[in-house]
Amino acid sequence: MLLIAANHLQLIVEVAIILIATMIFIINLVPLSLSVVTFLSLFLSGAFTLIFAIDLVMLFTSFGQNEFTHPFGPIALASVITALSSMKVMEESGVNVKGLKKLVYLLLAGITIFGGMMHRSFLVLWIVGLFIGYLVIAKSFREKSILTPKRIILFGVFVVGAFALLQIFSMVSGMEIFSPVLRMQRVETYSGSSLRTVLSSTNLIGHNTSASFWTNDTATGFAEGYVSLPMQFVLFFGLPFPLFFGTLVNQKDTIDYMLSGIFGYAFDFGYLGLIALIVFVLIVIVLGLKILSIYREKREKNNKKYLGKEVLLMGCLSGFIAQSLVGLFIFNRTINGLALLTFLFLAASVLGHIVTVKRH
Repeated sequence: MLLIAANHLQLIVEVAIILIATMIFIINLVPLSLSVVTFLSLFLSGAFTLIFAIDLVMLFTSFGQNEFTHPFGPIALASVITALSSMKVMEESGVNVKGLKKLVYLLLAGITIFGGMMHRSFLVLWIVGLFIGYLVIAKSFREKSILTPKRIILFGVFVVGAFALLQIFSMVSGMEIFSPVLRMQRVETYSGSSLRTVLSSTNLIGHNTSASFWTNDTATGFAEGYVSLPMQFVLFFGLPFPLFFGTLVNQKDTIDYMLSGIFGYAFDFGYLGLIALIVFVLIVIVLGLKILSIYREKREKNNKKYLGKEVLLMGCLSGFIAQSLVGLFIFNRTINGLALLTFLFLAASVLGHIVTVKRH
């Protein structure tokens, strides 16, 4: 009975532990050779390109959409960075990968277009993630820094251009849903009141019960569902937790789902909960970079045993860092709900490398 979660935070922690343990076994027991990891990364990249394209078509045809970019965007990013890392390793080994690189860049362009048109928040995640991914690859292969003045300017022009094209497209098509300006106006309109609620109601642990959506005797003021794992996940196990359903989107007197994650997490779990989250993120990043340096040393000594794990770690670490930055400082939605499960999965995929099982 002690293992049955009593609130949303306990469930999140338990799922995180299970995922980390699972990934440790998978990474150590499944033969993750470079060819296997490359194939999986290309397959997933192609699959996400197709999924995002279908979702966009459903949006255009008013058939409804599933918004797959929010939960699966970081995994798509990890897949593409893993594929790019694999190409780099193969190039260093003298393998001709021109054809595969064209395929990777084609998939990268497809995900950028389809995912970016679907959601502006995904476009932010994608651009930040690619920037981080290329930086990680450059450092891992001891190349010159990609942070040259020319590239920074080009990066800025690309970001502005992408959002400008979306705005023009929304004006020409008459579909305001594609407008970045409308999204920024929405954040300006609703996030201000949410921010005031957070700052005036957050405690060291949890928040004032009077600020809760459930202002009654059952309100606990802690882990009440502003931040949660997928609702279907909670319902499947029949856990008696409060669930918001559409409240965070439709009821603007509660914590807006577009608010930065640091405020959403602070409100639901208190300042100590926010500090714990930041510490967790830093631990994952530091350990990931440390393990990556160990893999690099082995590769440079001509040890090819860990090539598959190395490129997998590059992708997962890049995806995790990008999701953490965007979720914590821009959009709470990027690390909430089903996206929170993705966040934990990527963290587990990084931490899964900390244990090595030796075979005799």
